[in-house]
Amino acid sequence: MVQFKRNMLSVALASATMMLAAGAQAQTAEPQTTQKEDTKQGDAKTLDTVLVTGIRGAIERSIDTKKESNEIVEAVSSEDIGKLPDVSIADSIARLPGLSAQRFGGRAQEIHIRGFSGDFSTTTLNGREQVSLGQNRGVEFDQYPSELMSSAVVYKTQNASIIGQGLSGTVDLRTVRPLDYDKRTIAVNLRGDMNRLEDSKKYGNRYSVSYIDQFADNTIGLALGYAHLNNPSQNHTFGSWGYDGDGILGGWNVGERIGENERDGLMGVLEFRPGGNWESTLDVFYSKFDVDEDLHNLESARAGSTVTSRTDAPDGTATSVTFANLPFITSKNESHSMRDKLLSVGWRNEFKFGEAWNMTADVSHSSAERKERVLEVYAEYPVEGGDTLTYTLNPDGYYEFDYGRDYGDPGSMVLTTGGGGAAGSWGQDGYLKDFTVEDEMNSLRLDFERSFEKGFVSSLEFGLNYAKREKSRAADEAQLYLNPDFTPGSAPIPDDALWTTSIGFPGIPSGSLVGVDADKVLPLYYARRNIHRDINNKNWEVDEDLATAYIQANIDTDFLGAPLRGNFGVQAVQADQQSSGIAMFNGVAVSTGSSNGAKYTEILPSLNLKLELPNENFIRFALGRQMARPRMDEMKASADFSVARVSDVNGTRLEFSGSGGNPELKPWIANAFDLGYEKYFHGSGFFTAGVFFKDLQSYIYNQSTPFDFSQLPIDDALPPGAERPPTTEGFFNQPVNGTGGTLKGYEVALSIPFDMFWAPLEGFGFTGNYSDVTSSIRPNPNDADETLPGLSKYVSNMSVYFERWGFSARVSQRSRSDFRSQVIGFGGDLSRGRLFKGEKVTDVQLGYEIQSGPLQNLSFLLQVYNLENEPFRESQAGFPDRPTSYNSYGRTYLLGVNYKF
Repeated sequence: MVQFKRNMLSVALASATMMLAAGAQAQTAEPQTTQKEDTKQGDAKTLDTVLVTGIRGAIERSIDTKKESNEIVEAVSSEDIGKLPDVSIADSIARLPGLSAQRFGGRAQEIHIRGFSGDFSTTTLNGREQVSLGQNRGVEFDQYPSELMSSAVVYKTQNASIIGQGLSGTVDLRTVRPLDYDKRTIAVNLRGDMNRLEDSKKYGNRYSVSYIDQFADNTIGLALGYAHLNNPSQNHTFGSWGYDGDGILGGWNVGERIGENERDGLMGVLEFRPGGNWESTLDVFYSKFDVDEDLHNLESARAGSTVTSRTDAPDGTATSVTFANLPFITSKNESHSMRDKLLSVGWRNEFKFGEAWNMTADVSHSSAERKERVLEVYAEYPVEGGDTLTYTLNPDGYYEFDYGRDYGDPGSMVLTTGGGGAAGSWGQDGYLKDFTVEDEMNSLRLDFERSFEKGFVSSLEFGLNYAKREKSRAADEAQLYLNPDFTPGSAPIPDDALWTTSIGFPGIPSGSLVGVDADKVLPLYYARRNIHRDINNKNWEVDEDLATAYIQANIDTDFLGAPLRGNFGVQAVQADQQSSGIAMFNGVAVSTGSSNGAKYTEILPSLNLKLELPNENFIRFALGRQMARPRMDEMKASADFSVARVSDVNGTRLEFSGSGGNPELKPWIANAFDLGYEKYFHGSGFFTAGVFFKDLQSYIYNQSTPFDFSQLPIDDALPPGAERPPTTEGFFNQPVNGTGGTLKGYEVALSIPFDMFWAPLEGFGFTGNYSDVTSSIRPNPNDADETLPGLSKYVSNMSVYFERWGFSARVSQRSRSDFRSQVIGFGGDLSRGRLFKGEKVTDVQLGYEIQSGPLQNLSFLLQVYNLENEPFRESQAGFPDRPTSYNSYGRTYLLGVNYKF
């Protein structure tokens, strides 16, 4: 289906381009309606998304941003503040050319740029690099309410003045500037939403208020915004435990996850522009996001059962299997909570010295904290003599299960040890995990600019930036055991802790699923701290001191009679990185721990040129050296080592070996080339095409390499009198900088207002984009088929809209082909290289705005997200028709009202 959409969009873009060529030639170089003055006066601004009104205005403002930029950029903006239906700004950004989003919990959260995952890009807020809540650098965009952002610009090529730039791109989120408006603006939005998954309905709400005003003869500006989200979530889920050599499931789980997502966001901007030579701006952004979820699964393993019949697909996958004597059916119940906090503060002061010199001083703070808890307990349906079961592969990508017994009776379930009690014990009756992530960055930046009246260089910029970042992760885990008063396999469940629902997925017996409220039964357990090596490995801290200097010349001249603008410059980044973690010998923590680090300097030259040809035609060219700093969970100093006796041609000897992180990692580096063409016409019409090429000079791989173990506390680790290896040299498995490879692709985008063909079609329009990316890089040396994380070969977006007389309608669809990426794995760490199926997500909106009278600017809207209930699916590497996970989130309906005055 995704392939069909890709071909359809490619044909549509090509055909429409041919049609518009004649129309564009028929137009003279009519002046474009400039939006710059309008954005500074009157209407407030918000993001381009499935809008009630202002669709064409938003397109034109994005066009202005693209045309004015000397770099190759994509932009989203909108005409009226507060008319944002997207859950977060990620939904808006994901519709841009060459960009896609990965969903977590049904929400667009991570942005992939040109085939690269979020590890290769950076995110700034008003030009200041932001910290993250996850285990790495990638920002989780669902933390940023779209109502509080005025625009977003994605830099696909970099210039020397962009601090903290990424290798794949830099996403700059922007809040409003109140002195860009000449009058007070207040916007209020109210929405009620309903999430429907099959026959289950959950209700939530969303509201926001924005206030913009000016004081003291427009020398003081104030903007305040508050956005609240209470969003229910539902998820029907299937997961496999892997397949045996005969293509049969080894184990499986099916169930439902339900929860509440509550987010509160605050934004404040205070501007002071007294006139003369000084301007000061204070920005504050705060977000608090709480997630509470309950998961109830039926789980079973085939061990000990007998296969009585099977039907196979051509690739050897058993598409239908019947088991006899299935030994156990376990109910796994989880309570998952997450408490996130983000804070970003920046103070910027601009000074003018005469007619030629400007100076800017900027100080900023960004911090994030996540506290996460996962509690799991097990219950069981005692099955004497085992059960019979038949599973059948559903073409949508999951298995349907037909059990021989009824598991919908809560009275037959008891608390137990996971995995079938004493016969197949998991060694615990429950488990508790607590994770904490803290991330903080403080920065100081100084910029200088010298303007010139003559020559092809219009100005010279140079500056310094110093940033100090500290990120840590802590894990505290415990095994749970039923109190001595209870015997596993017979402990009754309190009535108020039982939970029953009818979900009809996927073939649940009687259509009912019985679960246990894990929080309510927690007092029945006692805890024993788990000090396993895997838990110790999750505790680490990484510190970075980053000094950046740059110089950049801005070009404004003519070339062969055509205006030529751009910039060339160089950025130097000096990094001093240190990490500390737990050192383990034979899995036991060593008291002195482990620490190490590295220093490096990278030189990043850049060139951006924009040639403006007649009739709104532009040619762009860019060259540059780009950098992305390493993943922070790979920079950890945590290490697990041991001594083993090895034999080779030289005989038998003792030798050190181990595994862990690498605090000495250097960044990813790429030499990049971009060439693009842009054509603008008829106000909101454009056609753009571009090719890009990145030659990665290095990539980071997990490898076993020679290692000097004297870096680790071996004296504290080895017992007194223990036999030692003759040398501290050995082999250590860790992430290392290795050879790189290439990534190349092309992208096209088209926007057509239909009235350019026939005047009565005014208000109708189409926007679409398509990208195609390939790469020679194989991130896993042991898997030649594994591609770059985040790389979908095909990505496309389409929107058809109508907007006139106050009425508006829009249908948007974003799609991507199969891709590899990461998700949170079994133990709370990131599980990488997972293969996810292509998807297409469709959104619809209808709206009406009152355009005159006492209720002018009052608007109503009806929205549907994920109209076709597109699931998030994963398959086994090498066997694309073997599902390993399936998550269905349902569709969400919103009914709302907006008012601006």
